Amino acid sequence: MSLEVNGKVLDTDEEGYIQILADWSPEAAECMAQEDETELSENHWEVINFLREYYDEYQVAPAVRVLTKAIGKKLGKDKGNTKYLYQLFPYGPAKQACRYAGLPKPTGCV
Repeated sequence: MSLEVNGKVLDTDEEGYIQILADWSPEAAECMAQEDETELSENHWEVINFLREYYDEYQVAPAVRVLTKAIGKKLGKDKGNTKYLYQLFPYGPAKQACRYAGLPKPTGCV
């Protein structure tokens, strides 16, 4: 499978995760969001950028429980809860947000 971004074809797996992390760009995230009929807001980008920083530090995409706790620590309790994250990423905060962030599928996600 693949995703076309600005004329460049990015390889993806069957669930739409980019295969080569270095191929990710904000434009790729926007293309994925368009496919999901989602418009990325500042709040979406806050989570996406958080995930990219988390991955850079730990070399793993966090599962939803870890993501929720970590966001709560960094961005506050009003954003570090599953209700808020599911409003932004209705297909699953860890799964959908990691896909938009160009990260591998989080461990523990079905």
